[in-house]
Amino acid sequence: MEHSAGAGPAWALALEHSALGEILRQALWLYPIANVLHVLAVVAMIGSILAFDLRLMGAAKSLPVAGLARLLLPISAIGFILAVITGSLLFIADATAVWNNPVFVYKLALIALGLVNIGVFHFGVWRSAEHWAAGIPAPLSAKTGAAVSIASWAATATLGRLIAYF
Repeated sequence: MEHSAGAGPAWALALEHSALGEILRQALWLYPIANVLHVLAVVAMIGSILAFDLRLMGAAKSLPVAGLARLLLPISAIGFILAVITGSLLFIADATAVWNNPVFVYKLALIALGLVNIGVFHFGVWRSAEHWAAGIPAPLSAKTGAAVSIASWAATATLGRLIAYF
């Protein structure tokens, strides 16, 4: 991987020049493997979130929300954890350039929005989910949260891909 050390905060320089940062840049396959695993983790996370959110918005009304949640939410959580781990490796390899990239900062803001939305959903409207059995539409607040979720995670993935181009 090409690397151009840039100016940045001391912590970013320290990460980049750490043994792990050097290994990630110098090992032939380590960075590409981390990159592929990051993409797969994001696909698992966003795919499961999208399926769940589409149900909340009215698709596949014959599927019970609670059953779908038991199936999909653990996949999204595992995908998120793996995306954070692999994304951290990608960041460490080129921390100063990535930190100085405004697209990355916007991506972090969207991740924060997505996580806040999850918290609001699970500690709010989700408490009444037992009333949304198969065939029963989710309330407007759940549909709104689902729309915010789809938009924030789709935009996060888009910005993640755009980091390389800005």
